[in-house]
Amino acid sequence: MKLVEVSWVGVVVWIEKMIKVASLDLDEDLSRYSRFLKQKGISHRIIEEAGSQSIYIADLGDLNNVKSSLTLYMADNLHLEENFAEGKPVPGLIQFITLVKWLLQAPVTSFLILTSLFVAIHTSLGSNMATYSVLLYPLSDSHSLVEIFSQLTSLSAALKTVAPMFLHFGELHLVFNMIWMWYFGKQLEEVLPAWFFISLVALISFISNTVQYLAIEYNNFGGMSGVIYGLAGYSWILSVFQSQRFKIINHNLFMFFVCSLVLMELFASSWIATAAHLGGLLSGLVFGICHVLFDRIKLRMSYE
Repeated sequence: MKLVEVSWVGVVVWIEKMIKVASLDLDEDLSRYSRFLKQKGISHRIIEEAGSQSIYIADLGDLNNVKSSLTLYMADNLHLEENFAEGKPVPGLIQFITLVKWLLQAPVTSFLILTSLFVAIHTSLGSNMATYSVLLYPLSDSHSLVEIFSQLTSLSAALKTVAPMFLHFGELHLVFNMIWMWYFGKQLEEVLPAWFFISLVALISFISNTVQYLAIEYNNFGGMSGVIYGLAGYSWILSVFQSQRFKIINHNLFMFFVCSLVLMELFASSWIATAAHLGGLLSGLVFGICHVLFDRIKLRMSYE
């Protein structure tokens, strides 16, 4: 039983000016009927009195309408879903809210995916780079990692070394990368602090992009693949050595990534940024091992 429209301040005075329509058992749920009357602009009040709930209206002209609609409501023939506007979902609103909730489950991953989609649209999947050349890896006369590090003297220069992960050159390239990014990113965000996950992605992106740049000595490349391979390697190490906490990727799926890397190098090396994939994978494995070792050292120190 649910009573609605109950306010005991001034109830007695208010009721003296109202017209009583009906009294019903307390077990009857009149909340939806009350909302229906609101939508129709009928001023009313439903209160509990003498062991029942009574419906009062302010305008005598509404009496017949309220009585007939109440009869239909009690017979479950009022068709509130057709007549009651509040009961109608706004077209597309529920889907939009569901999408927002879904994206908020993994906000960092969602940001990476949405940014990649935005860049893909505005660069026509890499075919129009006139205004987005800022996303390319910074050109340098250096050919060693140490020299490249020494040239990262500003935040903008550092950001340009990770920015290529947002560039994609083809529909399949984009779709497959976004699917795997959501797969790994969502699961890792559930178990890792946001700052740690952001740092992990940035470091893997920097390493994979830098390895690719040093391997080919020009900056016409991009994609999230290096990051995805890094997250795959990182997740596999955690799933092997900390399986009670992390169950992200099994041996078969990890071997699929490794075999794909070998096949891409054998049959499509001229089209695929293999060095970025390999650099990402190896860095992810190293970061995963460091994570496991750090947890073990911390655990050991807690017992001392």
